[in-house]
Amino acid sequence: MNATAILKLHEIKKTPGRISIIKTLQDGCKPLSENEIKDAMAENYDRITFYRNIQTLSAAGIIHKIVVDNTLVRYGLNCCEAQHEHHFHRNEHAHFYCESCQNVVCLEQVQIPQFNLPTGYKSVDSDIIIRGKCEKCSGS
Repeated sequence: MNATAILKLHEIKKTPGRISIIKTLQDGCKPLSENEIKDAMAENYDRITFYRNIQTLSAAGIIHKIVVDNTLVRYGLNCCEAQHEHHFHRNEHAHFYCESCQNVVCLEQVQIPQFNLPTGYKSVDSDIIIRGKCEKCSGS
């Protein structure tokens, strides 16, 4: 699905910045940092507009933010062809962070377990980051 179709599906206004962010994430085939997106956007990048677009795309369920630690954040594109129900994406999957190459990978096949919370508590979101070495860096 192209960027324009994704925005239309989510009833989000089509802007050059939003299209550029989505295309960059599609082309990257993995979650990317702000700097990686910025480099790909070149002269179309504006920091304030970037953050506004990230907030809009995130709120719409088009992308998700992966916080590895206080200094490392990546943005991943949600799949609109699968796991899509009434403009809502189910992003209950784990992420893998390679400590060698610093790549972050969405592990769609690794589901976040349901937690037995105390009475009165309601889960809204869970993040699981698995740290280690990827297949390439571990030599496997």
